[in-house]
Amino acid sequence: MAPSPPDLVLLDAFGTLVAMDPPAPVLRGRLAAEGYAFSARAVEEALAREIAHYRSRMHVARDRAGLDDLRAECGEVLADALGPGAPPAPEATRMLVASLRFRLHDDALGAMDALEARGIRLGVVSNWDCALPDHLAALGVADRFAVIAVSAPVGAAKPDPAIFLHATSAAGVHPSRALHVGDRRAEDYDGARAAGLRALLLDRAAAERGPDVITTLAAIPEIITG
Repeated sequence: MAPSPPDLVLLDAFGTLVAMDPPAPVLRGRLAAEGYAFSARAVEEALAREIAHYRSRMHVARDRAGLDDLRAECGEVLADALGPGAPPAPEATRMLVASLRFRLHDDALGAMDALEARGIRLGVVSNWDCALPDHLAALGVADRFAVIAVSAPVGAAKPDPAIFLHATSAAGVHPSRALHVGDRRAEDYDGARAAGLRALLLDRAAAERGPDVITTLAAIPEIITG
């Protein structure tokens, strides 16, 4: 790390800042409550197909209309994957969206508090759809970020340097004065460094080793400020 702390710390969203409770049990319960009985395995396999479709099409959800279209597509994929006895696609869409429950990782708030106490601004750089700011607002943290750069609206996804440069430009910070922290080596660590940012790789499972690898967000303040 450079001897001086960065002016801006950018955080990846899913897997770094934000976690999602397992959606399959919630979805299966909602289906059952409305008269659609499926095994746990059937729901998990259908969700896997829906998730793959979402990831391949996430870029279209750059605005509310695109998000509604993508969610409708995902509902259709889910209903088709469930097969006979599945709810109509619009109902599958409604239940699917209601089954997505996000929360902050346990180490997120403490790390953000410590960084802000040191006068360091915060931001988010994430491969997500246009709803991410709404999710962060629902979690009570959206107003803590100087910039929230989301791949679908920006039109570039990590590891493309463009999304990192979009974030630093929006925050008025030179890339060399920013640090990005994320849990994927190619998308987060390599992508940020290619854009001229400093980077830390978050590995809560402690499977990786190296001077730029951390196992908790709580390590960030001490590493960058000494």
